[in-house]
Amino acid sequence: MKDFIDVNEKVPASRMLPLSLQHLFAMFGSTVLVPYLLHVDASIALFMNGIGTILYLYICKGGIPAYLGSSFAFIAPVLSVMNAPGLSYEAAQGGFIVFGFCFIILAFIVKEVGVKWIDVLFPPAAMGSIIAVIGLELAPVAMSMAGIVGDQWQTLGMTHTQAVTLSVFSLLVTILGTVLFRGFFAVIPVLIGVVSGYILAFIMGVASMDAVVAAPWLSAPHFYKPTFDINAILMILPALFVVFAEHVGHVAVTSNIVGRDLIANPGLHRSLLGDGIANILSGFFGATPNTTYGENIGVMAITRVYSVWVIGGAAVLAIIFSFCGKISALIHGIPVPVMGGVSILLFGIIAASGLRMFVERKVDYTKTSNLILTSVIMVTGLSGASLNVGPVELKGMGLATVVAIVISLSFAVFRKTGLGNSALSK
Repeated sequence: MKDFIDVNEKVPASRMLPLSLQHLFAMFGSTVLVPYLLHVDASIALFMNGIGTILYLYICKGGIPAYLGSSFAFIAPVLSVMNAPGLSYEAAQGGFIVFGFCFIILAFIVKEVGVKWIDVLFPPAAMGSIIAVIGLELAPVAMSMAGIVGDQWQTLGMTHTQAVTLSVFSLLVTILGTVLFRGFFAVIPVLIGVVSGYILAFIMGVASMDAVVAAPWLSAPHFYKPTFDINAILMILPALFVVFAEHVGHVAVTSNIVGRDLIANPGLHRSLLGDGIANILSGFFGATPNTTYGENIGVMAITRVYSVWVIGGAAVLAIIFSFCGKISALIHGIPVPVMGGVSILLFGIIAASGLRMFVERKVDYTKTSNLILTSVIMVTGLSGASLNVGPVELKGMGLATVVAIVISLSFAVFRKTGLGNSALSK
């Protein structure tokens, strides 16, 4: 007798709601954190992620159980766009749309030639470094939100001690939850950390339910109209290959969990196509860009329920929640230090994920090429250096990605032509 629910298997109505709610809670904390950090209405992110997930399941012929949530890879480049003179979040949306079209192009390339070419542009030493840069360049943002660095707390209507207390408490609860929780609670420590910090804020008198009480039960999400700016687009696009690599990894992990090769059938190209279309729609309507979510993969691994019907149910619930004005007000009311404390861990985990790639892919640092790639990429991405090409400014992850491509291709040419083979293998 099997002890799991398969991908295409329908679930009894009595179990459908709680199983779908599990997936909703698993993705909720991280999904709403991204629009929160970018000062965007979280409701539109929930709405479009729900729509995007349903489209994704349809395009993949109901063959890949995956939920599309807000992507952390875009936080740094979007903040750079929003801080650039004359640009705004609407300009970043134009970048999301172009990103989505590029993902569709990648889908057709993968269908024709496979994925081996990605290791030429981004060998593990380069990709791991770029991922580490994504998390580390966000470290000052987390510390500022937490009230530990800078003076942002002065604008929050609370004392420095209150801000630090909230952030440290939220961080500690999240860490303890990650280490100690078992079962379903082990996949939602972020949500529990945020809720715990929020409750403490009410106890301390620095949070209020007034906005929630005044908000209507039914309220349409706020839509944003995109604009297109070449500077903003080129600042967003470096995230393309990072999200692509993440996407491939998630599909591979999901394949292992469900016990079938999803990369072959229904095909990685369908998965990329679904994600690309979802991102285009998110860009047009003002939501944050999305990606397949590891949190929901974790839920499947724990519950052994792989049904796409359950994933689809979570998407429907996200759409319903997006029209609840009180939920939107509740999210907007979360004190900044609470999110700052949780972000310390989340951004650190992103950086650590890059280091984890070094280990899992067995990157050999006795080889000169790997040592050079990691060294130059990390310093370039974290130094604050910027490169202006006409109206375009590249810095942080964007500049690190360009440097990675140039160095990796140079090394590939050297090896192909026989130049420097001995040095690059040392």
